[in-house]
Amino acid sequence: MAEVPAPAATTLPHRSRTGRQSVRGSAPSGPPGPPGAPAGAPAAHSARAPRAVPGWLWSLPPVAALALVFLYPLALVVQQSFSPENGGGAFDAYASVFRSHSFREALGTTVWLAAGATAGCLVLGFVLALIIAFVPFPGAKAVAKFIDVFLSFPSFLITLALLFIYGTVGMANGLWTDVSGSAEGPFHFLTTPWGVLLAEITYFTPFVMRPLLAAFSQLDTAQLEVASSLGAKPARIIRRVILPESLPALAAGGSLVLVMCLNEFGIVLFTGAKDVTTLPMLVYGKAILESDYAAACVVAVVNIAISVGLFGLYRVVSKRAGA
Repeated sequence: MAEVPAPAATTLPHRSRTGRQSVRGSAPSGPPGPPGAPAGAPAAHSARAPRAVPGWLWSLPPVAALALVFLYPLALVVQQSFSPENGGGAFDAYASVFRSHSFREALGTTVWLAAGATAGCLVLGFVLALIIAFVPFPGAKAVAKFIDVFLSFPSFLITLALLFIYGTVGMANGLWTDVSGSAEGPFHFLTTPWGVLLAEITYFTPFVMRPLLAAFSQLDTAQLEVASSLGAKPARIIRRVILPESLPALAAGGSLVLVMCLNEFGIVLFTGAKDVTTLPMLVYGKAILESDYAAACVVAVVNIAISVGLFGLYRVVSKRAGA
């Protein structure tokens, strides 16, 4: 008779000490998961991870502080310009100020002083930056570092220095009277628009030199060497090689100087130029001397509008220049 084959070995479930069934030979299972989770799923953490705070919440405190410290007073100035205390229409103060000869004269003086100071700073700053960057002389690095320190000086400090030199009782007039024996010296230009222009050029020129020195430090000297080896004279090298590379830095520095000259108050005040009235000086006169706050607010709004527009131009130019 043929032998009957033995049945194949099977894995039978058995009960563990805890009473649960397990399968022999199966992989050990992980910790039990939550109810309804698939078998073998890891257990969920008992404590959930903290939710991230939205980014806009972090911006609320600085925006609120900015609105309270700066935007709210600015809004009050604009509101006062449209609602004068003595009554009248919303645009009556604007019409009155725009018709006045003092406003038109102050606007013209502000524009031509700012434009003249900017042109002078561009020319003088370019020449001085060229000398510091390309003409070797002892102490060139110290002079370049001093320019950074000069930027932190207040504007009235430069005006006082000019008064000590060219004032009515300054050193220049004192030396003239000692030598010639005359009663007074010939230097009285500080109380004129030309004195204000000189003070602004003296003070704001380093604001043009700083971006120029940064641009010159990145200039490839191989271009200068090639141009010089080909027989180009220094003036031609400056015009054809250096000047085109420095145009973005000149534009950025000139835009910044133009904005700052439009809002300059300390230089005009400390020179004692009584016949020079700019927009900031007109705001001071209307508010402090005449107590005409509506007119002062109108002039301030016009000055702010011009400054913000020019500052936007400065940001566009400096962004393109990489400043």
